[in-house]
Amino acid sequence: MNQIVTIICTVGAFLLLLFIGYFRMKGNVKEWLLWAVTQAEQFLGSGTGALKLRYVYDLAVEAFPPIKYLVPFSVFSLWVDEALELMKEQIQNNPNIRKLVEGE
Repeated sequence: MNQIVTIICTVGAFLLLLFIGYFRMKGNVKEWLLWAVTQAEQFLGSGTGALKLRYVYDLAVEAFPPIKYLVPFSVFSLWVDEALELMKEQIQNNPNIRKLVEGE
């Protein structure tokens, strides 16, 4: 009986650590994504949505290897969409960022 309790507690602790790690990583990744989508926009230009998404995903897996195991691609794609919206707002409101992205 004690072994079963130990196993259950160990699995529960492991799942809790995964849960905490996921949400902690989520915040870091979302902040980092703003930089990554800006780089993708600068490198690939507008009108290349699927290529930009793939480019940003490859950068993210390189920077945060656990992401490929913890975050479904569909969720990651939503995060990228949010970062793109924030980037568009910043481009609109800041001429220096606009120059950076447009390569002027």
